Amino acid sequence: MTETSGPAGAPDGAERSTDAAIEDLEQELSVLWRRARASSLGMAREVHPDMEPSAYGLMVLLHQQGPMRLTDLAAAVGVGKPSLSRQVAMLQTLGLVEKHTDPVDGRAQPINLTEVGASRLEGTATARKEHFRRTWTGWETEELQTLVRLLHKLNASVRPAAGQADKQPAEDNDGSGGSAPDGTADQDENPSRNENRS
Repeated sequence: MTETSGPAGAPDGAERSTDAAIEDLEQELSVLWRRARASSLGMAREVHPDMEPSAYGLMVLLHQQGPMRLTDLAAAVGVGKPSLSRQVAMLQTLGLVEKHTDPVDGRAQPINLTEVGASRLEGTATARKEHFRRTWTGWETEELQTLVRLLHKLNASVRPAAGQADKQPAEDNDGSGGSAPDGTADQDENPSRNENRS
């Protein structure tokens, strides 16, 4: 049977199906982000009891990428520089990261993990790997590969435009939204939705 459009201005069947799928996806992602934030909080506390989950994500990124300038770090996690500066300052106070002068560009100050920061982060690596291994128990390799492909497409879709993160109000980028265990910053969930799929 051919799908027909409803009254003028009303969505047809395909549009309604897409809208419903997007709503379902939004809810599932909200659940995922909440659980990822809780997991990241636990691992952050293992590194230092005063560290926030979002700061843990920054440390993971620095461990993966090596020294990064503040601008590049902000672009990588999609957070405004003023907010990121506060997080970096907090990590400096805890002795987990440090800034040093770039030998090529004296004005730049790349940020990197201290020996203490790297040691504590590596200390959580085993627990983090075991967490992910438990998460994917029962998944087929093909399913994991499909999920990787779709998540890559999702990350490309939600990446902020150049300069967009710096234009957002600082209070929206204070890191309170948390980050996933792999260091990627998450987005604020819709508070009107309930976690009824746990």
